[in-house]
Amino acid sequence: MAIPSSTRFLRKVRKFVVRHAIAAELPEKAVEHVKMCVDEACTNVIEHAYEGEAGHKVDIAIIIDASCFTVRIRDHGRPFDRSTYSEPDLVQLTKAGKSGGLGVHIIQRLMDHVEYQTQGRINEIRLTKYRRASDVSIG
Repeated sequence: MAIPSSTRFLRKVRKFVVRHAIAAELPEKAVEHVKMCVDEACTNVIEHAYEGEAGHKVDIAIIIDASCFTVRIRDHGRPFDRSTYSEPDLVQLTKAGKSGGLGVHIIQRLMDHVEYQTQGRINEIRLTKYRRASDVSIG
């Protein structure tokens, strides 16, 4: 599916992802994790890659195989530079009364595998949940 770069379309994305996650027989908790993480990732694309500008496109694809449920999100905005990312200090954020800034942290904690890549002008994030506990790699 493709949506315009506006947060008002995130409800449609959440429904799309949940429908496919349920069809892939993910456990209820995993469905909720995927839904939350896709929402966070799309919000980051809209607010950071596209700097809140409407009129751009966000592509979302679901990839299901025997062991994995993956959501691939692509955009043509400013790439996310992982080398500049550092884990947020949750205590400091709470003390400062700040909200936001936890999207990447949440995604990394709730998904089994997260992969970012940029090729040319295409940025991509892949959010993966393993379909069975036995598919989780140790180490």
